[in-house]
Amino acid sequence: MRRWIRGTGSFFVAIWLLLTPVWAAGPEALVPVGDSVSLELQTDGVYVQQLDTLGDSPAREGGLRIGDRIVRCDGTALDSAQALTGLVQASGGKGMILEIIRNGKQMSFTVYPKAEDGAWKLGLYARDRICGVGTVTYFDPATGTYGALGHGVHCEEGGSLLPIRGGRMAEASIATVIPGKAGAPGELCADSVPSTVLGTVEANTEQGIFGHVSEDAWQGDALPLAVGSEVQTGAAEIWSNVAGTVTEHYTVTIEKLSPTAPNDRNIQLKVTDPRLLNATGGIVQGMSGSPIVQNGKLVGAVTHVLIQDPEQGYGILIENMLDASAQVQ
Repeated sequence: MRRWIRGTGSFFVAIWLLLTPVWAAGPEALVPVGDSVSLELQTDGVYVQQLDTLGDSPAREGGLRIGDRIVRCDGTALDSAQALTGLVQASGGKGMILEIIRNGKQMSFTVYPKAEDGAWKLGLYARDRICGVGTVTYFDPATGTYGALGHGVHCEEGGSLLPIRGGRMAEASIATVIPGKAGAPGELCADSVPSTVLGTVEANTEQGIFGHVSEDAWQGDALPLAVGSEVQTGAAEIWSNVAGTVTEHYTVTIEKLSPTAPNDRNIQLKVTDPRLLNATGGIVQGMSGSPIVQNGKLVGAVTHVLIQDPEQGYGILIENMLDASAQVQ
């Protein structure tokens, strides 16, 4: 998306799975984190982010659309926008067969580059990575793995899940906050901290981002995990970093539980802490992944903000997030 308007991870682009008894074999305790991080996701293929609207666009005329994922050019697999540029320059203006994925379907188009300013061009702007800010939910010292965001990164708002080939996670410092207000989600704006890569990004799922962390990335006491039946309406906390690199605990109220909700919105909550309300207006983009803690147990993660009332939002149960984390060993 330009940004995930309803999700609260802040990215430039924009289901719950009922847990079976496999849960019993998972971790019994995890370290809640709540730190803001900078995430860089390397896309699988090259995405069409923009088509030239000021002049002729061979890509548009050839049938390409914004959001298409170009996976091959004349039979050559693409792993970067730079690789596509090189093939276009080597074409000499001859027709190029671009194989793309659109809405899960594979298609191919023949595009004829145009000569402009001494170079061959397709009339499109392509990207091979997406960067943004999110929050780490937990760290598992036993496996060196982490979970963040609590929801997936999509190709665009309302689009399909973004296929990735890897990525990295780095420390971030919150520089400014755009407070949320009715009809306009707020946002955490962060600066990356140089030379502070914290780990890898290995899986992008509907229930969150997962990967491995560098040694000793986070310290802290592990908390036991609450299965869905243990989560109750009433007082709870969210752990979040909304200024600098300091993570604070903020009071919230869990107002409703929907364990079988098909859209990951298992927990409906309302921010009650005046400090957070004064700082952000409630839940804002960049807070996705903030751990939800109740009665000394990790119960889930913040995932979405209610657009018309930023004091309210939604979260995913930790058991559902962990179910998806099985993709990273």
